[in-house]
Amino acid sequence: MKKEKKGSSLNGTEGQPYEKFLRFGPESLTEGELLAIILRTGTPDHSALDLANQVLGLAKYPRTGLLGLYDVSLEELMGIKGIGQVKAVKLKSLAELSMRFARAKAQRGLNVKDPATIAEYFMEKLRHLKTECVYLVCLDAKGQLISERKLSDGSVNMALIPPREIFMAALESRAVNLILVHNHPSGNPSPSAQDRELTGAVSSMGKVLGIPLLDHVIIGDNTYYSFRNEKAL
Repeated sequence: MKKEKKGSSLNGTEGQPYEKFLRFGPESLTEGELLAIILRTGTPDHSALDLANQVLGLAKYPRTGLLGLYDVSLEELMGIKGIGQVKAVKLKSLAELSMRFARAKAQRGLNVKDPATIAEYFMEKLRHLKTECVYLVCLDAKGQLISERKLSDGSVNMALIPPREIFMAALESRAVNLILVHNHPSGNPSPSAQDRELTGAVSSMGKVLGIPLLDHVIIGDNTYYSFRNEKAL
C-alpha cells in the first residue's frame, strides 16, 4: 500500500489548524492558519500552512498579511507552486468577501454627523487602491443616504474634478446635503493643497446653491482625515 506523503492534505501536520479551530475557535488561529484551512491541501513538499505563509509573503508594504491579498494578482498567486487557478480565485474571493462584510457592518451604523462612521464605511473599499478614487455621498434633508456616486477612478489627484461636475451629480440625485470621500494611495490621509482648494470651492458653491458640503473625508491606510473634525470647512 502506497504511503501518503506528508503535507498532501489536511491529515497529519496540516490537520493542526483545523483541529485548533474546532478546539479553540477561529479567533485562536493566525492568519496563516486560517488561510491553510481555506487552501485545504498543500503539495508533496509543502503543507497547506507553508503555502499560506508564502501567500502572505506576497503582500507589499504598506499593506501586510491578509490585507495584502487585495493587492496581489491572480497571476502572482498562481506563481506559487501548489496554488492553481482554483485556489487563487478562492483567495481573491475571500479578500472580496472580507471587504463586503466590513462595508455591510459599517453601513448599519452609518451616521453622517460622525466622520468616523463615514470613514469606516469606505475604509475597506478605498484604502487598498493604488490610485485615487473619489466618491460623492448624497444625502436627503434628514441626513439619510440617497446614493454614493463614483466621480472618478484612477485619478492622479482630486484637483482634476471640477466643482461643477460634483454639483451636477448632486442635482441628479436630488441631494440636499453632500459629503466628499476620496483616498490617498500613500496611506497618509493628510490633505494636500489641492484637496484644501477644491474643498473650499465646493463648500462655497454649496452654500450658494443651497446644497451644503457637510464634510470631506480622506481615507488613508486604516486612518482618515475629516475636514469637519478639523474645522477646516
